[in-house]
Order: sequence, then structure tokens, then C-alpha cells
Amino acid sequence: MPIPSFVLSALDLLAYHFSPLAITCLRGLDDPLLWGFKGFPSLDAKLARWVLAAEDICFKNFLLTYFFRLGKCIPITRGAGIYQEHMNEALECLNNGAWLHTFPEGKVSQEDAPIRRLKWGTASLIVRAHVTPIVLPIVHCGFEEVMPEKFFLDRRPPFPLCNKNIKIIIGEPLEFDIPRMRQTAISISRDLSCTYRGWPIISPYGLDEAAQRCLYSTISEQIQTAMEGLRNAGKSFLK
Repeated sequence: MPIPSFVLSALDLLAYHFSPLAITCLRGLDDPLLWGFKGFPSLDAKLARWVLAAEDICFKNFLLTYFFRLGKCIPITRGAGIYQEHMNEALECLNNGAWLHTFPEGKVSQEDAPIRRLKWGTASLIVRAHVTPIVLPIVHCGFEEVMPEKFFLDRRPPFPLCNKNIKIIIGEPLEFDIPRMRQTAISISRDLSCTYRGWPIISPYGLDEAAQRCLYSTISEQIQTAMEGLRNAGKSFLK
């Protein structure tokens, strides 16, 4: 599969530190196998991605932690919220103009079903980054056959399976007008009531928790819509 020209353009911006890049992807075991498709500069060390990885899977002991840390993986604790410690590390990567790979569904999903409501972690990173990153949505199918969740005795295979048909659908880049969206969120949130969790106010914009919830929800819905469109387009393409 030739790499789309708009992906190359996004990577050029990344290479010259003009704009950070956030790639949102679905689902199951795909990273780093995903980046082996034809035309992708997977061996360029300057473009090597950072990726959010589940702490309970990839960082269970010292050896796994060492291995995945060498692979530029950032440990994320499920259920610990969008302001957990290592989210600041992910934010620092974006602020340094790096490429960050996220999984906004927040869990492995191998069934053919509509995309569930996205977690707000990706949206919070987009809002808090010094330079608003380009967001590149990707959907794929076939990786559920490479590493099926219930291969033998309800367990995954010890190694990825070979000779499987994998399809990768790459969407158009998403760019968010954060200043405008931020002002809209502040205005709308004045009339909303919500249960507060003690989130920090984002300075210098005075973005309180209610405004953050409104803004993160809006961004996540737009990403979810784009990815669901890709999923449906992929199903039609594969028929």
C-alpha cells in the first residue's frame, strides 16, 4: 500500500519541527507492527514514534519495563485519569515536536463493532500542547488475527501469527482551532453543572474543569466521528 501524500506532508512537518503529530489508532496489537507498511520511514530514528502503553501489560516487571522503555513506550495506568504522572511525559513529547501514538478507546477491542466513546486523554494532550498537533486518524483490520485474544485456552499466542491479511485505512489529518474552541467551551460551560474531580485550571486561559470537560468532549467526538467514518469506509472497501 503506497503511503498517502498527506501523511508524507505531516511527517515532513514533524521532521522539521514545524508541528508535532498525534496519531490515533484502533485497536488491538498493532504497534509497532503497523509501521512496517510500504513507504513508511520506519527506520528513520528522528521520526520514531512515542506510544502510550498499558502499564498492566507492558510494564509488569523489570525486564518488560526496560524493553518497552527502550522502544519509546510511555506507561499509562488505566483508570488513573487524564492528569496522571506519565501523561505529563506524553505532553512533553508533543511540546518537543515529537510524534505520539495514542489509543483513544483505552482498551483492546477485537470485535467488529462501532467505535465506543473515546477517553479524553488524547483530547487533553491536544489542548495542553504548546503547538496544537496535527491529528492523523488510522483504522485497521486483520491484527485481531495476528494476535487473537482467545487463541488457545482463552489466551493470546506467545508470538504474533504470520501470513495474515491486514488492511490499514488512513484518514485525512485533523486540525483543531483550539483558541476558538476554547472560548466556545468557556462560554457553554458557564451554564453547565458537573461533578468535579479537582482538575487543575489550565493557565493562562482560565480553563476550569467544566470548560475542560466541554472542550475535551467536543474534540473526542470529532475524532470518534472521523474514525467511525474510516471504519465504515474500510468495511465497504474490503467487500
